Amino acid sequence: MERYGVLHSVRTILANPRYTGRQVWNRQRTDHDLIDPDNTSLGHRDVTRWNTTADWIISTRPAHPALVSEADFVAVQQIRTHQQPAPGRTYHLAELLCCGICGRRMESHWVHQHPGYRCRHGHTSAARPNPARTPNAYVREDQVLPRLPALHLRLTGHVDTARHESAHPDPVSPPTVEQAVAHLRDEEITLVYDPAARTLTADTPRAEWITIG
Repeated sequence: MERYGVLHSVRTILANPRYTGRQVWNRQRTDHDLIDPDNTSLGHRDVTRWNTTADWIISTRPAHPALVSEADFVAVQQIRTHQQPAPGRTYHLAELLCCGICGRRMESHWVHQHPGYRCRHGHTSAARPNPARTPNAYVREDQVLPRLPALHLRLTGHVDTARHESAHPDPVSPPTVEQAVAHLRDEEITLVYDPAARTLTADTPRAEWITIG
């Protein structure tokens, strides 16, 4: 137990830039999450989360004696950056969804053991939510993935081709979800989410779209 305590202390020091002698702000934030995204009438709850290092505010000058050199601290952060994400926290559609209300990229968001995507329309957690503001847009990933193979057929033209061929065209093998997601990334296609209509529309010339459950 004593060895564990020492290792834990070392790990804490190497993960906190304050021990390089600099002052650090904005390491954490308070989000006001929906208690149940499928039932917004239940209201919100406050959840404290760690910000990414890009959001930290670090003083330009040392504020107190350092316990670790800046070179060692940077080296440790580079090692941590290349570590694998926690099991079960995979977002298949990260960076692929855009909010149809404000046009912002939707952020990955884990709720009730499910990956999902949300947009707060530029609002931050610095202040409590205003009841008059536009509600957050939210969609669960498992509501989108089953619909992607159908969208893939529309994006690749297989649906229209089948309609204009002979009365007995060769059947088109249904694509997998993985193939559909890979196509979106390869072609740099973004899906625009309309929370009112529950639709996803591709930002393509033909604006192919699907309805999600």
